[in-house]
Amino acid sequence: MYQRLLVRIVVVAAAGTFAAVTLSQTLPRREITSYAAADPTPLEGDPTREVRLISIVLPPGAVINFHRHNGDQWQMVQEGEVTFTIKGQAPRVLKVGDSVYIPRGTVHRNQNLGEKPSRSVELMIVDKGKPLGVPDAE
Repeated sequence: MYQRLLVRIVVVAAAGTFAAVTLSQTLPRREITSYAAADPTPLEGDPTREVRLISIVLPPGAVINFHRHNGDQWQMVQEGEVTFTIKGQAPRVLKVGDSVYIPRGTVHRNQNLGEKPSRSVELMIVDKGKPLGVPDAE
């Protein structure tokens, strides 16, 4: 419980800090911005994992196809709506302020089915040296 609250606080604080940086940018088809240093931040006490913080902008109609991560992910919508789907489950519409925890290896996708751009911030704790995202094989 404490860990989830702490992660939510970190995500909200980071979102506020970094949202202003990207709000004035022209929106490409899909924009992914990493806020980690040039090298990902190692997880204290566990050199096999690293922490990443990214912002994702999806214009209307954009999709990030089914994929999975080599670690845990927390996502919070800052702007617009994101249709979040775990493979094999019904889609969920996430609105501003909604967040979701995505456990390691969960196959999922994000879509913007709305009429306005969506913006999300994602905090990830992933295995060091492995791909950040792995496309679904099917």
